[in-house]
Amino acid sequence: MCEHPYTVLVTGGAGFIGSHACIALQEAGHHVVIYDNLSTSHPLVIERIGEITGRVPIFVQGDIQDRARLEATLAACHCNAVMHFAGLKSVSESVDQPLTYYENNVMGSLVLLQAMASIGVRTLVFSSSATVYGIPQELPLKEDHPLSATTPYGRTKIIVEEMLREHFNTCPDWRIAILRYFNPVGAHESGLIGEDPQGKPNNLMPLISQVASGKRPHLNVWGNDYPTPDGTGIRDYIHVLDLVQGHVSALNHLNDPQCIEVNLGTGRGHSVLEMVRAFERISGQTIPLERAPRRDGDVSSCYADPQRALDLLDWRAQRDIDEMCRDAWNWQVSNPYGYSKKDEHSVAQLLAGEACAPDSLVEFITPERASSPLGFQSV
Repeated sequence: MCEHPYTVLVTGGAGFIGSHACIALQEAGHHVVIYDNLSTSHPLVIERIGEITGRVPIFVQGDIQDRARLEATLAACHCNAVMHFAGLKSVSESVDQPLTYYENNVMGSLVLLQAMASIGVRTLVFSSSATVYGIPQELPLKEDHPLSATTPYGRTKIIVEEMLREHFNTCPDWRIAILRYFNPVGAHESGLIGEDPQGKPNNLMPLISQVASGKRPHLNVWGNDYPTPDGTGIRDYIHVLDLVQGHVSALNHLNDPQCIEVNLGTGRGHSVLEMVRAFERISGQTIPLERAPRRDGDVSSCYADPQRALDLLDWRAQRDIDEMCRDAWNWQVSNPYGYSKKDEHSVAQLLAGEACAPDSLVEFITPERASSPLGFQSV
């Protein structure tokens, strides 16, 4: 348990990585306030965080571009740190809707910084991405690798990183950790929370899981002629529980003013076929494959040099690909329809709650009112 706990506003805290971060924060002794507009997540996540940790976090439904609501939440909940996960993250969608990505990811981050500055919150852990490295010039990727991007999504991450560095240059009393992570997979070992993509998944592991469970007929393998041992692309897959522990370690490290960039990866790459074979071994299911052409923008190999994370944060990834596949499969079997079907009655209760004052600025679920049916309390 931490000696000096923070009260952390977790933007996007109902999402895949954000929800796991909330659990890790609470288990470390910190207090959590989830801020999420639920556009790509589900309210049952908050209830399940409570099931796992024994403490339902405060929840505020709000948009990352709503400065007044952010300021009210930061002030009312006495937050003194922020973990910023809120953002759109589909590479392919960003190509089709670049302005939407710049508006949400860049403008949303700007509004958040303005709200933090207004309230006096100066500690931030930012969820960045290895996409900021573009096409690797050398491997493994170190933090001083040149930054570039091949998609609007990657460029939004670079822009926010630059904004944070420039802000720190003019406000050197801030404490900022920029975490560049690679390919998060897996789920909480309880099977209560996991990755629940809306529509067609963009990431490998949910696609494999859906094929293994019979929801999809086969897995498309995009390119089998890369200069890799089996011809398929190699990525640095990291268990989401290791990833979020890296966020907690970064927060605990921010005792003094600084702005740091740190890779969060295992330092080892695995090919698409390696992941498929591991999943087949763990699940006992066969994953039919269909070869497809390479996709524009995909690189053959991408994996981290995690040494700075070890040196600065005393953090390293612990879980192997079998554990990643085991927990992803457990989530899939336990929640074949994600959050949307199994608990429809509970969802209705959660969304209905008890009447909120319509003119209240912040409504949130408190631990005291977290028993079913869930209610809302206003400030």
